[in-house]
Amino acid sequence: MTQKSIETARLFVVSHDSAVLRPIWLIGESNDWQFESSSNAWEAIERVQSGVTPDLLLLDLPPEDDDGLHILRWLRRLRPALPIILIGHQPDLGRKQEAIRMGARDYLARPLDERHLEAVIGQYLSQACEVSEAEISSDDVEQVNEENFFIGVSPIMRRLRAQAVLLAEANVPVLILGESGSGKETTARLLHKLSVRSGFEFAKVNCAALPSDLLERELFGYRRDGAAAGAKSGKLEHCARGTILLDEITEMSMDLQANLLQTLQNKRFVRPGTSNFVEVDVRILAASSTNMEQALSENRLREDLYYRLSAYTIHVPPLRQRKEELPLLSRHFMHQLAKHYGLSPRSFSPAIIEACRSYSWPGNLRELENFVKRYLMVGDRELTFEKNHSDANEVNQNISFSAPRRLKLVPAAITPSRSAATASDSLKSLVESVKLEAERNAIAAALEKTGWNRKAAARLLKVSYRTLLYKIEHYQMRSPDASVFPGGNGLRSKGAGFRGNGQTD
Repeated sequence: MTQKSIETARLFVVSHDSAVLRPIWLIGESNDWQFESSSNAWEAIERVQSGVTPDLLLLDLPPEDDDGLHILRWLRRLRPALPIILIGHQPDLGRKQEAIRMGARDYLARPLDERHLEAVIGQYLSQACEVSEAEISSDDVEQVNEENFFIGVSPIMRRLRAQAVLLAEANVPVLILGESGSGKETTARLLHKLSVRSGFEFAKVNCAALPSDLLERELFGYRRDGAAAGAKSGKLEHCARGTILLDEITEMSMDLQANLLQTLQNKRFVRPGTSNFVEVDVRILAASSTNMEQALSENRLREDLYYRLSAYTIHVPPLRQRKEELPLLSRHFMHQLAKHYGLSPRSFSPAIIEACRSYSWPGNLRELENFVKRYLMVGDRELTFEKNHSDANEVNQNISFSAPRRLKLVPAAITPSRSAATASDSLKSLVESVKLEAERNAIAAALEKTGWNRKAAARLLKVSYRTLLYKIEHYQMRSPDASVFPGGNGLRSKGAGFRGNGQTD
């Protein structure tokens, strides 16, 4: 629970005595806490049982104290995590010890001191909020496989999961749309996990990462000649009775799209190099970060295939539309990355969380994970904002300039200080270096997204193929697998690098 939720905490008081109700009500008013009361203990039990969810309950014991601890026992059964404070008519060490043994957080004796009462309420509300954060971490982080997790804390993501539950039961193709890095692959894996096919194979094929002929082999297999003659099965056969995700479907060639459409309709295909039909039972999910209307108008997606896929569509919202999940996502990334690198996790200060909330995260979860990784490595010593400014005097060691508003970690060695220099040279060189860095980062991101398929990356960047080749050479960029594939055909080896986020495709 965040500080904001502490300020709007809910108090539930069980008492009919104004000497108890009034001071607690005044404390709640002064702290903007919600106040609710019941004059009867058994009525309070019914209300808690029906769904009332206070953050702290104060139970005023009757003078004779016949069934006060019995009420405590019932409330603990209904809500084990609910903090309960008992209010007794006289100091009684034995009664206090018995109440705490049964699960009460504290025992206060009359007459109530308002300052002490406010301090005690604040203390246990804070503890309740910490417990609430831990409960959210365990209940709302859903692991869909070893690397991928789904978080459904915000209303928009809870609706998405409910939609996924419905579609998981239907054995139909699903089109998953969303910005790059928003979590399309994780949504696909969630659909698979919730379906009757969950016990069988799930595979992802990036249509932008392979040339058309190799993509055809990857999906449909091929006939092998020579000493090891025979048929080589593709991913569609490999995922028999399972699920396959075709990522960036609009990057698939029109001929391959026609073959895919026939496979969807007939549940069979002809393996390349043969004349034999192969029966296939696989659920096909497709994903794209492209505007579908634009892809159709540019003839990058067949209309008949689009209508076949889009009957059931899931839209994955970008991170900027679910910022209430940022603290939980950041902590989860931090713990996963710290475990992977063998480091102690860092905590996030309120200032950093607020900075994250004010940022738009154009790279979505992939960008957030990278930010958390850098923060884990170097802390906040080099944390800066980049944002537009009209006043050059605002330049200082904590702010650098660029066109979009950015949140990043900048190496201290290249961060300009106020005393480092003056004026035009410092600002001009800073702006130029930021522009070059932004261009190189954009090219690197496009190449990474397309698996170093340079033609696909050029289309993504909306530049000519020749221009992209020049920029790659200018920035001395090299494919990580250049030694394996010297021809630079865009293939990538699988690698054993850490992914961890699961929500980034």
